[in-house]
Amino acid sequence: MSALTQKLKEVSLTVVPIVIIVLILHFVVTPLDSMELYRFLIGAALIIIGMSIFLLGVDLCITPLGNLFGHTLTKPHKLWVIIAGGLLLGFLVSVAEPDLHILAVQVEEVTSGLIPRLTLVIVVSLGIAAFLVVGLTRILYGIPLYWVLTGLYLIIGVLSLLISQGFLAISFDASGATTGALTVPFILALSYSISIMKKDSKGSEKDSFGLVGIASTGAILAVMVMSLVSGSGELTGQLPEEAAANTHVLAPFTAALPHIAGESALALSPLLVIFLGFQIFSFRLKKRPFMRIIKGFIYAFLGLTLFMLGVNAGFMDVGVSLGHAVAATGSPVLLLLVAFALGTVTILAEPAVHVLTHQIDEVTSGSVRRGFVLIALAVGVGLSLVLTVIRIIVPAVQLWHILLPGYIIAVALMYFGPKLFIGIAYDSGGVASGPMTATFILAFTQGAASATASADVLIDGFGTIALVALTPLITLQILGLIYRRKTTKGDLIK
Repeated sequence: MSALTQKLKEVSLTVVPIVIIVLILHFVVTPLDSMELYRFLIGAALIIIGMSIFLLGVDLCITPLGNLFGHTLTKPHKLWVIIAGGLLLGFLVSVAEPDLHILAVQVEEVTSGLIPRLTLVIVVSLGIAAFLVVGLTRILYGIPLYWVLTGLYLIIGVLSLLISQGFLAISFDASGATTGALTVPFILALSYSISIMKKDSKGSEKDSFGLVGIASTGAILAVMVMSLVSGSGELTGQLPEEAAANTHVLAPFTAALPHIAGESALALSPLLVIFLGFQIFSFRLKKRPFMRIIKGFIYAFLGLTLFMLGVNAGFMDVGVSLGHAVAATGSPVLLLLVAFALGTVTILAEPAVHVLTHQIDEVTSGSVRRGFVLIALAVGVGLSLVLTVIRIIVPAVQLWHILLPGYIIAVALMYFGPKLFIGIAYDSGGVASGPMTATFILAFTQGAASATASADVLIDGFGTIALVALTPLITLQILGLIYRRKTTKGDLIK
């Protein structure tokens, strides 16, 4: 069980800093209701246990499946097989992504059901599937990544002018949320297994990155197209009325468990069915690796159920309450400081960020130090949350005022930095916008927006994930420029 112990340690380092900040604010600034605090602590424990088990399941089944499907799709050497397989697998993996379901629940609640949860999940997953195929086709034909991303973000820029502010925030948040703990390992494994089929070793190294970045643009475009097709005008929203308090601290958990367990099973079952079908007709794995993957699905189901239970029955409610309470103090400085602290500790504690820094250390042979990368990302994410709070408290500042120059800089950097860093940077948006961003931090900003008279919960409360996901795109490409100046290994950085 050493693997599970390691996962528990990693996830604890992600969740515990948030818990510490909440407790400090509870005892020093804004006391929480005792029942609410107890449920928050229970929810935090369930998140730690659930996400640890879920990530173990991902290691056992999702990553191996990405490799298996990648080899299987490329074996016939037929483009239509890759297109059909990419569409199916991209859709099923995205549908099962926990962070996407969390965002969809929040959107449904804030819009009072105007954008149903299932509709958003399906639309975003269709976008991910379609552009996963675009990314796979790019790898096979060796099309430069920066050409593809430039074209996609130009289209996104044009569509951004045609949709409402509410849909703009939701579309970019969906992009960050859907590239989470389940989707990213699968897509990376799929990308690697297909890219190594190419004879050009240097090209395959570069092509193994960037697929997540392309697929995530599909989520943005899908929501934008949904807005245009539905003819929806400007959206506004508000937080739902609080339900009557339950007398027992565990009441919300026991009430939500059957429903959440059913949804978890429904999310994972299509991928399991596809695997069993391929096992019969194509994979024909031996008993030991087959049972290992089945065990991974069981772990993923148990972990996903516990994680979603902790999020929905105790954890996010405190995020909303705390954001509301801090904003209600009337001190913008306090709100900005808390937002910066939340962003900084979240990114420093995120296990995937440490994996990323090791990856950069290996690629650059130590020329770009891990500590420097961590500090740059932490400050960047902290500032992105500060910008989110500024949007809330200053009515004149809108989301596109930040996203437009941000993405112009990110796209422009692709033409000046090392090409290898482009794929790493655009794949890393989901690394920064991890589970804590999709749960607690987004809930915190919604609470702050609800307590600010000039703010709208939908327009100003959403967009947080979008700004956090933008940070690595700029930060890592700037680090690539620094690396280019420090190294003489020209063949690697061309």
